[in-house]
Amino acid sequence: MDIVVRNFTKKYGAQKAVDNVSFDVKTGEVLGFLGPNGAGKTTTMKAITCFLAPNEGDIQVGGMSIKDNPDEIKRNIGYLPENNPLYNDMPVIDYLYFVASLHRIPKEVIKDKILEMVNLCGLEGEKHKKISELSKGYKQRVGLAQALIHDPKVLVLDEPTAGLDPNQIMEIRDLIRKIGREKTVILSSHILAEVEATCDRILIINKGKIVADGSSGQLRKQAQGREILKVTIEGGDVNTVFKALQELNNTELVDFVSKSDGQFEVQSKPDTSSRRDVFQLCVDKGWYLTELTPTETKLEDVFRELTMN
Repeated sequence: MDIVVRNFTKKYGAQKAVDNVSFDVKTGEVLGFLGPNGAGKTTTMKAITCFLAPNEGDIQVGGMSIKDNPDEIKRNIGYLPENNPLYNDMPVIDYLYFVASLHRIPKEVIKDKILEMVNLCGLEGEKHKKISELSKGYKQRVGLAQALIHDPKVLVLDEPTAGLDPNQIMEIRDLIRKIGREKTVILSSHILAEVEATCDRILIINKGKIVADGSSGQLRKQAQGREILKVTIEGGDVNTVFKALQELNNTELVDFVSKSDGQFEVQSKPDTSSRRDVFQLCVDKGWYLTELTPTETKLEDVFRELTMN
């Protein structure tokens, strides 16, 4: 099922939590939804899952409006909210049976669905324990199991890896990728490396507005703007090499050069590259160029640049 968000606005009093937001998510796509606290992520996800109504605009899931068909949309959505509400006094098996019954899964197949979720979410050793006895990581797995048990076409996950250890994060990442081949998935996370490794596309929201939309590579490329090179040169005095690199400013290719512990950083002017000039300089001087590495802009840098203001 595709998700279409058009001019979605949500107000709390005079404050706009989400301001005229529009985006699409295609079937088979895993969308990472990023933003600082209070940016509007959770509000948007709650609207998609029909937990709140927009003040303006509309959201359609599988061609159905959340205004006209909320019950039908809910039947096709699996939702793991940030606070992961669970019934702590219930054993895992009983809780999953209860959730399956709420989704009106036929009684004759509930047992098989529960076993499928237990295996899929790694709950085999914990299935007879009360939820209150589980670690936060296993509680998160139970939350994921309840979101998946009715085989929804859309999956909305708010901080799905919160509280998980690195091995569990890898397992959940692989699970989300597998799910994303057949379903529409939206997930939010504060772990940017996790989003980059899991998602096909990233949406960044800040102060209720979309400020970036694209793959991680596209976002880094847009933010990079100019080439930064890490350069290590041997066979010459450090200060002499530094002065010679600074003189590349006259080529109209280099903005500035810095040095630290014998390593240099050369920043090229926008839309130019100084790699050939650095290489040629070493050839002319008889120096050894042992490193010439472009520094790639990290997703963390992109996020910080777009959300600091």
